[in-house]
Formats: sequence, C-alpha cells, structure tokens
Amino acid sequence: MEVNKEKILFILQFFFGKDENTSQRAEIANGVYGADTVTANYVQFWFRRFRSGIFEVKDTLRTGRPVVENIDKIT
Repeated sequence: MEVNKEKILFILQFFFGKDENTSQRAEIANGVYGADTVTANYVQFWFRRFRSGIFEVKDTLRTGRPVVENIDKIT
C-alpha cells in the first residue's frame, strides 16, 4: 500500500490529539500501513512540532534554486 507523506502527517496529527505515546503510535501506523512506515523518532519530531503550535502538514515553499521545467532550453 502506497502512502504519501501528507497522509501520514494527518494521521499523526489525529494521534496527537488522543495521546502522546510515540512508540505506540508508531506501532499502530506501521501495523496499518506496513513495517517501516514511520519510526518512533519521526513521531516524536512531529509531536514536538504540534506541541509548539505548528499544525501545518503540507510542505511550505523554500528559498533556494528555482525548479527548472524545461531542461531542453537550458542545454
């Protein structure tokens, strides 16, 4: 089963409202979506982030080199 990162983060956000035991929450997510979907450390990172008030799970725009869409023009 293919699961994208955003879906996992929404699930972790749901778990955060219920309980903060990260190892149990990682086991539940891995049981449903397959082994090695998330680690306890990954869940801890996101729970810390949620605790600090950052509930945004979508990737934000970052500064840096712009994405090039037409490589033929460059070469």
